[in-house]
Amino acid sequence: MNPEERDSDRDSLSQVLPNTSKSVQIQMANPSAGQEDPVLDLEKNTTTTTTTTTTDHGGANERSKWLLDCPAPPSPWLELKTQVRNTFVPRAKRFKSLRNKPIPERVFCILKAVFPILGWCRNYKASMFKNDLMAVLTLASLCIPQSIGYATLAKLDPQYGLYSSVVPPLIYAFMGTSREIAIGPVAVVSLLISSMLQKLTDPETDPIGYRKLVLTATFFAGVFQASFGLFRLGFLVDFLSHAAIVGFMAGAAIVIGLQQLKGLLGISNFTTKTVKITPHSIIIIVVSTIRISPLVFFFVCFLLQWSPHTFILGCSFLIFILLARFIGKKNKKLFWIPAIAPLVSVIVATFMVFITKADEHGVKTVRHIKGGLNPISMHDLEFTNPHIGEVAKIGLIVAVVALTEAIAVGRSFAGIKGYRLDGNKEMVAIGFMNVLGSFTSCYTATGSFSRTAVNFAAGSETAMSNIVMAVTVLVVLQCLTRLLYYTPIAILASVILSALPGLIDLNEAYRIWKLDKFDFLSCIGAFFGVLFASVEIGLLVAVAISFAKIILVSIRPGIETLGRMPGTNIFADTDQYPMAVKIPGVFIVRVKSALLCFANANFIRERYIYIHTHRRGEEDKKGNMQKNILLVALDMSNLINIDTSGIEALVELHNNLTKYGVELAIVNPKWEVIHKLSQAKFVSRIGGKVYVTIGEALDACIGLKV
Repeated sequence: MNPEERDSDRDSLSQVLPNTSKSVQIQMANPSAGQEDPVLDLEKNTTTTTTTTTTDHGGANERSKWLLDCPAPPSPWLELKTQVRNTFVPRAKRFKSLRNKPIPERVFCILKAVFPILGWCRNYKASMFKNDLMAVLTLASLCIPQSIGYATLAKLDPQYGLYSSVVPPLIYAFMGTSREIAIGPVAVVSLLISSMLQKLTDPETDPIGYRKLVLTATFFAGVFQASFGLFRLGFLVDFLSHAAIVGFMAGAAIVIGLQQLKGLLGISNFTTKTVKITPHSIIIIVVSTIRISPLVFFFVCFLLQWSPHTFILGCSFLIFILLARFIGKKNKKLFWIPAIAPLVSVIVATFMVFITKADEHGVKTVRHIKGGLNPISMHDLEFTNPHIGEVAKIGLIVAVVALTEAIAVGRSFAGIKGYRLDGNKEMVAIGFMNVLGSFTSCYTATGSFSRTAVNFAAGSETAMSNIVMAVTVLVVLQCLTRLLYYTPIAILASVILSALPGLIDLNEAYRIWKLDKFDFLSCIGAFFGVLFASVEIGLLVAVAISFAKIILVSIRPGIETLGRMPGTNIFADTDQYPMAVKIPGVFIVRVKSALLCFANANFIRERYIYIHTHRRGEEDKKGNMQKNILLVALDMSNLINIDTSGIEALVELHNNLTKYGVELAIVNPKWEVIHKLSQAKFVSRIGGKVYVTIGEALDACIGLKV
């Protein structure tokens, strides 16, 4: 482009720039100080003469030097060293400050950092213990039947559910930071363990070998959980997004419900080699029942050798528990009714079976539950098992899912109470309680949402509720296990089934659909993966979709065209703010990505060129006097870093613009970005056109003042 054409294009700006204020002027910049240049007054539509000073240009040039002369950013190794130091040194500094204190106080401060109970127990009052005790009496009525039921869901003997409600809550009470969370076995973790470990060992043909694998997986889960907290690796838990958890929980709830139909129907002679209940078969049964006749249902039940007495008994108490939950939701003051309903159901059903001898008429019962203290199980951990690699992998999956649920539950109620939950301490506490639990015949425990909600509603004030609950369950193990001999399996199935609606959050799924369709895809991916494939496939699908979203956003970022907001010096996206005014002859763009790298560099370069070409053609069609683009300004305020591929893309873009006589300017680059561009000689290639603000770029490059 020759100078005459450029001057003609600059003169045309005065005729197309909107008149948005009384003092809007378009001044033709001149690098020579004191030289007279024409200025177009848009209000008077006359040409006057003024003397241009270099004050503004000097300030802009000075600020550009700030960007170009900044010191070199820290190297990657220094950043890694800093991150490691920030992870561990604060603790070291905290302990270093104790050197001048007496040894007893030094020891107490260290112990208080490891065991938070030493901090709040000094202010513990009798009134607080009364509230915790009343909360636990309500909580225990829900905890005991659920623990027995979840143990059967994990393909373990019933007592292992009770064992897992003794030692883990005690350990957590000493090391955890949540005041309301109730620790124990949960449905989703029980399903994870049974669904994955039974592929390695059949719990029916080799129950002892299966139990050893469960304890070993629990040990690995605890080690992983504690490691996440000690090494600040909690971000690994975030790989399971909120949407994926919603879908996973819903799918797991349906799978658990289908599995519990075996106990609810009283199906006998059921093995993996005969008829098998799966989501596919249940859906076929339900569809057939709806489309053909109710007789189909009874015919299938007959083939499965079901027990009508068990079915009637289980359904009756399931309706009772669900009705109690409905009453509790309608009246918050009656929260204790749904809490004690499972225990009342167990007591009444056990008494009914005992007096009617229903166990002799096909009603299956729990029978023997081994009582007493938790037996030591360190010798049951199998580190020489040929499947040890698979067991460790299962332990990792269980660790992530258990931590996700526990931290989500803890933070929810901590937010309600107005205190902060230390995520790293939570991971360490949950990890150590599972490691020690694996030594005492416990399988993986975590925070339960349903029991925590009951604990909160009942007025629990501190983690003392976990201690009292553990003692209560221990008393049951010592004295009352014989009374559970006649407890029907159908009641335990009813207790589990009654807890499943809380895992299916349709309102949240609908909210995810309204807010983010990609998140909803992750949600339904996890749901259908768990429902029709397996638990691990569902988790894998959810994580894969989440990563796909990240990759897609990274390699296909959007490009924003910026315009000036009327009456301000702010430049914003013209699509988001239609009132933003595009500056004629100027193309201002910003990439919607934090990284310009090999994955997206070519895409961004092609988008820049396409939009630039389209912008020139669009202006020609409108018939404006502005015939050519004079300047392309790249707003780099979003970019955090750039690699060699990104720099090469900018070089190619600059070469393409140079063919059309268009200048290229860079605005507000970050520290890493401007350092790499300077090292690559790109700054000198574009003539040092690097500016702090878009306004300074317009003023310095084409003499446009707004």
